[in-house]
Amino acid sequence: MSWKLYSDRPIYSQIVERIQVQIVSGFYAPGDRLPSVRDLAAAAGVNPNTMQKAFGELERSGLIVTQRTSGRSVTEEIDMIKTIQKELAAGKIGEFLENMKELGFSREEILSLLKEETE
Repeated sequence: MSWKLYSDRPIYSQIVERIQVQIVSGFYAPGDRLPSVRDLAAAAGVNPNTMQKAFGELERSGLIVTQRTSGRSVTEEIDMIKTIQKELAAGKIGEFLENMKELGFSREEILSLLKEETE
């Protein structure tokens, strides 16, 4: 995955979301060790302090844990990962619905379009 970061919102929050997606999608499995702050910062093309801030946010949420001798790893709490997955999905669905309403679609029209596209 390439790191596409935009200026419309804080970089660290985009990094948090990106790593959350990588975890809930299985790119990083429960218990997997994460790359170092420096390595991820270099890959993303951001300052290590920005990556550190994102990691701090992920640690506060409990999605990643720090072990003194072996760095940071993904939590092994599957329920937490599933909860975050549902929260991210709800956010994406909310954005989609808002965009469709801006285009003038009703709830019924949106559902009809979705049904057509998924068949």
